[in-house]
Amino acid sequence: MNVKEIFETMEYGPAPEGSAEAHEWLDGYGRKFGHFINGEFTKPGKTFASNNPANGEELAQISQAKKAEIDAAVAAARKAQGDWEGLSGYERAKYLYAIARQVQKHSRLFAVLETLDNGKSIRESRDLDIPLVARHFYHHAGWAQQRDRQFPNQSAYGVCGQIIPWNFPLLMLSWKIAPALAAGNTVVLKPAEFTSLTALLFAEICQEIGLPKGVVNIVTGDGEVGEAIVNHKDIDKIAFTGSTGVGKAIRNATAGSGKGLSLELGGKSPFIVFEDADLDSAVEGLVDAIWFNQGEVCCAGSRLLVQEGIEDRFIKKLKARMDTLRIGDPLDKAIDIGALVAPVQVERVQDLMKKGEEQGAVRYQPDGTIPSNGCFVKPTLYTNVQPANIIAEEEIFGPVLVAMSFRTPDEAVTLANNSRYGLSASIWTENINLALDIAPRVQAGVVWINSTNNFDAAVGFGGYKESGFGREGGKEGMRAYLRPEWELKLKSLGKAPAQAKPKLFATDGIDRTAKLYVGGKQARPDGGYARSVVNADGKLVGEVGEGNRKDIRNAVEAARGALGWGSKTAHLRAQILYYMGENLDYRRNEFADRLREMTGVSAGAAKKEVELSIERLFAFAGWADKYDGAVHNPPVRQMAVAMVEPIGVIGIAAPDESPLLGAISLLAPSMAMGNTSVLIPSETAPLAMTDFYQILETSDVPGGVVNIVTGAKDELTKTLAEHDGVDAMFYCGDAEGGKKVEQYSVHNLKQTWTNKGKAMDWTDREICEGEYFLERSTQVKNVWVPYGA
Repeated sequence: MNVKEIFETMEYGPAPEGSAEAHEWLDGYGRKFGHFINGEFTKPGKTFASNNPANGEELAQISQAKKAEIDAAVAAARKAQGDWEGLSGYERAKYLYAIARQVQKHSRLFAVLETLDNGKSIRESRDLDIPLVARHFYHHAGWAQQRDRQFPNQSAYGVCGQIIPWNFPLLMLSWKIAPALAAGNTVVLKPAEFTSLTALLFAEICQEIGLPKGVVNIVTGDGEVGEAIVNHKDIDKIAFTGSTGVGKAIRNATAGSGKGLSLELGGKSPFIVFEDADLDSAVEGLVDAIWFNQGEVCCAGSRLLVQEGIEDRFIKKLKARMDTLRIGDPLDKAIDIGALVAPVQVERVQDLMKKGEEQGAVRYQPDGTIPSNGCFVKPTLYTNVQPANIIAEEEIFGPVLVAMSFRTPDEAVTLANNSRYGLSASIWTENINLALDIAPRVQAGVVWINSTNNFDAAVGFGGYKESGFGREGGKEGMRAYLRPEWELKLKSLGKAPAQAKPKLFATDGIDRTAKLYVGGKQARPDGGYARSVVNADGKLVGEVGEGNRKDIRNAVEAARGALGWGSKTAHLRAQILYYMGENLDYRRNEFADRLREMTGVSAGAAKKEVELSIERLFAFAGWADKYDGAVHNPPVRQMAVAMVEPIGVIGIAAPDESPLLGAISLLAPSMAMGNTSVLIPSETAPLAMTDFYQILETSDVPGGVVNIVTGAKDELTKTLAEHDGVDAMFYCGDAEGGKKVEQYSVHNLKQTWTNKGKAMDWTDREICEGEYFLERSTQVKNVWVPYGA
C-alpha cells in the first residue's frame, strides 16, 4: 500500500510496541517470583500462573503467600515503623522523590509490563497510568515534609495493610503506598492475583533507592492472602480498593478491632448530557468514560442519561463513533480497546449482558471481528433500558454502556441518584449555571464538568454510599493515614454502675412523663410503655417514653424529610445554633438542677456541664460558616473545587456520662454542617435531652432536623444502625456495642464513629470543639471545572 492509498482509506496499520525488555526482566527471575519481605525477595513457594489476557500465554509464576510469610512481612513492617516515622519529613521526602524518579526512568518498562499483565492498551499504560504513578510519589514527597505543619498533633497509624485491584495495578499501588509512607506508616501490600508483576518490579525500585528494610513489603496470592492481612492482629489500618461485596466483608471483619479503614469500592456512574451540550465533545467524553481501560474502571460512566430532545441525534453520533473503535492486541499503539483481565471477567460481563437482554434491553455492537484468542469483548451500547434493569443497577466492569433519557434537570438528578453507588458523575452542558446547579445535587464523591476520568494526586478521590468511604489523593487522602495522638491516650470506659429499680407505680406527684421528639413535635411512643429514670439512690426522678423500632423508623423518616437543612446557608445554621446556646443559657439553672438530680454530681459540676454545653453550641455556631473546602490545582487547565458537604442523616447514640454535654458535643457539629439527626440520649439520664426539646422549639430549629427517641440504647441503636435511611452513625458505649454498630452498618456501608469503648473527656475543648467531629460530620466532593480556551 502506497502513501496515496493510505490517505484514501485512512486505515490504521499496526504500530507494535516492543516487549523484549519486559520479557528480559521476567527471564532474569526465571519467570518465577517470591515475595518482597524486609527488603529482600524470598524464594518462590507454591505458585500459580500469571497470564497475558490478550493471548492466554503464561508470563510468570507467582507465589501464594502462607501465614508464616504474611507474619514475617507484618513483623518486618512493625520493626521498621518507629524508625521510619522517626525520620524527619525531609528524609522521608527524599525517598519518595527517589521512587518517583526511578518510575520515570523505567517508565517504558513499567508500561509494557502493565499492558502484558493486565491487557490494557499500551497508550493508556504509557501516557496515563505510569505518569500518574510518578506524579503521586512526587506530590506525596511534598506532604512528607509538610506533615507536621499541616497535621499538628497527628501521628501515623503504624502498619498498614493494603489490598489493591487488577484494573490499575501500579497506579493503585501508588495511591496506597505514597500517602502511607509520607505519613510515616510502613506497609504490607497485596496486589491482585491476576496482576502482580508491576508491584514486584516496584519492589526492585525500593531496593535500588535503598529504602529502609521493612518499610514496604509485598506479598502475593489470592483472596485468602487478603483475608489474612485484614484479620492480622498487628496491622493498624486497612486500605482496600475493589468490589463492594468484598468491601462489606472487610468492614464486618474489622468491626470492633480498632483498625483504621478506608474503602474505595464500586460504582455505576451517571454520564449526564443536556440538550445544550456540545454533542461531539460529549461523544468523545463518553468514549473515554466507558471504554477507557475496557470499562474496567470503578468510576466508568456506565449509565448514559441523555435529555429527551437530543436522544436520537446523540445515540446516532455515538453509534457512528463506536464503529471506529479499534479492538485488538493491546501492545499495538493504534488500538483503542484491549483485553479484559481474565476469562472469568469475560464470563461475568457476558452473563450480565444476557440478563439485561432478557429484561428488555436492546443491544448495539459495531460490525467487525475481535481476536479469537484472548479476553476480548466488543464495545456495547444498550438502549430501551429501564432503571430497574439489572444492567442499569449492577456494576458490570466491562465495555458496556446503558442509555436512558430524561426530560428535566430534576429528573436527571433523580435518575443519577437512583443507585446504591455514589462514586462519580460527569455533566455535559454549555450552561455553567446549570452545571454548577446539578453538581452539588448529584450524590457522588467526584463530579466532572464537560470532562471525565480526570485524576490527580492533589485532588481527593472517593465515593458516597456503597462506593465506600475515605479519600485517596490530596489533603483528604493524607488525613486517612493519620490519627490524633490523643486517641492513643484514652483509657477504657469503666463499667456503668447498676441502676436501682423503682416501684412499678412510683410517682413523685403530678405525672410528667417526657414524650419522644419527632418531626418537630412531641410524640407518644408507639409501644405505649414508659421508662423510669432514677438516681443513684433509687429515687424516681421522672419517666420517659420507651421507644421502639417503629419510633426509630418514624424519626428517620422525619430526618430524611428535613434534609433541606443542608441547603440552608451556613450563616442561618450558625444563627440557629447561637439561638440554642442563648436559650440554654437562659435556663442554665434549671438544667443544672436536673443534671444534679439525675446523676448525683455536685452543684458545681452540674453548673460546669451546662456552661460547657452552651459554649459548645457557640463554638459550632462559629464553625458553621468557616469549615469549608478548597480549590485544588491539578496540572491541567481545570480547577478542582473541594466542596465540604453534609453526610445526610446521622444516628447518634449519646454517652451516659456527661448526658447533656456529651449529646450536644455530637449533635452540634452534625447540625452545623447541615446534617439531620436521630438522637438516642443517655439511657440512665435522658431527661437532660427531653428537657432540651423546649430549647429546640424556641430556637427556630426546623422540624425533623433533630429527632430524639428515648429508651434502651443498644436496642434502639441496632435499629438505627441497620436502617438504610441513615447515612452515618455516632456511638458512645462499651467496646462490644461499638463493634456491633460497625457490623450493623455493613448493609449500606454507612460511615461510623465509635468511642471504641474508651472514656472520652467531653470537657476537653481541643478535642470536642475543634475539627475532629466536623470532619466526621462531612464528606468531600471534588468538582472538576475546566477553564480557558
